[in-house]
Amino acid sequence: MVVKVFGALKSVCSQRVLACLIELGEDFEVINVDLDSDEHKQPHFLLRQPFGQVPAIEDGDFKLFESRAIIRYLATKHQERGAKLLGTTVEERALVDQWLEVEAHNFNDCVFNLALQLMILPRILGKGHQTDLAIVRTYDAKLDKVLDVYDRHLSKNRYLAGGSFTLADLSHLPATMALVEDLGRAHFITGRKNLNAWWQDISSRPAWKRVVQCSQLAS
Repeated sequence: MVVKVFGALKSVCSQRVLACLIELGEDFEVINVDLDSDEHKQPHFLLRQPFGQVPAIEDGDFKLFESRAIIRYLATKHQERGAKLLGTTVEERALVDQWLEVEAHNFNDCVFNLALQLMILPRILGKGHQTDLAIVRTYDAKLDKVLDVYDRHLSKNRYLAGGSFTLADLSHLPATMALVEDLGRAHFITGRKNLNAWWQDISSRPAWKRVVQCSQLAS
């Protein structure tokens, strides 16, 4: 059965779901949602995702939204396939959940607010918009401290939840790429030995390379 993904290939949260599907070897179909025309805010889409955000999925008769909930669902449903994205023990699963929470509330919060100030608002508001540099500096400083924690943790662990690649790592892929490629902050990663080694590892996975390729073709 083909999983239908209602989203946008350039969307960070959609990319998170696509990376998971590809890692699991699942067939999927992307139904494009035009963010530039605010399709995600239209009544027909709000029936699928009442908060007007992408992505949402259909897996047969089952419907789900919120990207981190989706990847947990997919990894749980298909864990027998051999891709142990949830971890293999109770302790590993707890660590996966821990780092998914860290990603959502510490790392992604900083990256999103930087993207909002440096990319999203200028695009929406046009040439007259002046970036609030005080906000940018605030989130740069917050992110700096967050990534110091990551670097220390990764000095003792190959991956965030231990010795294996899991959803904890996968969930970081889209926002980290945005930080490096779009926000001009590659030095936040490359300037930290352990963090950079981890990033070079996870971003070279075939599944993620395919997501990046699809995103580039959609540009």
